[in-house]
Amino acid sequence: MKIAFDYQIFSQQSYGGISRYYSRLTTELLKFEQDVSIFAGVHRNNYLSNLLNGVVKGRKLAKYPPKTAKLFLRINHYLTSYQMKLWKPEVIHETYYSNFTPHLTNVPRIVTAHDINHELYSEGLDKSSLITQRKITAFNRADHIISVSHNTKKDLIELFGIASKKISVIHHGSIDHISSINQYNSGVKYFRPFLLYVGPRAGYKNFFGFLKAVSQSQKLINEFDIVAFGGGHFLSDELIKIKSFGFKEGQVKQIGGDDSVLVSLYQEALAFVYPSLYEGFGIPPLEAMACRCPVISSNTSSMPEVIGDAGEYFDPKEPESIKVAIEKVVFSQSRIRDLKTKGIKRLKMFSWENCAKETLKIYKNIV
Repeated sequence: MKIAFDYQIFSQQSYGGISRYYSRLTTELLKFEQDVSIFAGVHRNNYLSNLLNGVVKGRKLAKYPPKTAKLFLRINHYLTSYQMKLWKPEVIHETYYSNFTPHLTNVPRIVTAHDINHELYSEGLDKSSLITQRKITAFNRADHIISVSHNTKKDLIELFGIASKKISVIHHGSIDHISSINQYNSGVKYFRPFLLYVGPRAGYKNFFGFLKAVSQSQKLINEFDIVAFGGGHFLSDELIKIKSFGFKEGQVKQIGGDDSVLVSLYQEALAFVYPSLYEGFGIPPLEAMACRCPVISSNTSSMPEVIGDAGEYFDPKEPESIKVAIEKVVFSQSRIRDLKTKGIKRLKMFSWENCAKETLKIYKNIV
């Protein structure tokens, strides 16, 4: 089958969970001897360089010139539409949400919904919002929608009024980008025990709700540092807020780096804390499990669906609940061992091979 992935997410992400999903899905589809091409245009994505020669149709720039991202999206739309027309795909998988009118209107289209956090945390479905307009256009245009979790499917039905039969749930695969790394080569070591947080910190990610909870426990604030991986350096207002919670200077650290640094942090941390109010799927808990790091997580949205019994849960809106859950784990060696064991077992439920196999079924059905 001739399967085309479009340019969208590869024009917008150098790294990121969504572009990693499509590059990993492509790798598995090729193992099933499918004819796959990614029409990436002039892109800036780093994962595409790991794919087989000839799969990616496009050219990589280290970065776009300032204020040209929208221009490149438009250029890539017209460029790749022409390339696809010559290639004649049997199915097109759109990699994000676009308002641009497609040129190949006779080819079946798939779109994957990764989360609905914008609508949920912008006071509901605001049809004047640009990103919401794009989602509505993409969902209406698609012949079928893949949802990464049952929770996200529920949100699609409730918020966008999409028929259940138009949506199929296919979970992401496991995290081989983490488990394949030589896990002790980055040199990141800490002498003081720490709790690990991963990813962006603003809004619904609830980083400061997590810090507030820790600050309300004298035992936790006395015995643990906090390490935040990714998300960029702390801004001045973030540093002020951290100080206001009573943390000592340097007790809350921000660390950046590649996957090898992240793996070392997962392995050094006493626990990984995931305080997000909402996630469409949630890769970091699976990464933590692969590194035998106990998971302490919110009990909302897709988190219980993904984590199962391999996590200690809390209500992310209640600092007391967060505090109690963390203390229950970090001060109990038996609970730490239990979560590590259950985490390794839980990972077996998520396979990129199965993800690709189920996705291929969708392609064949709509064709």
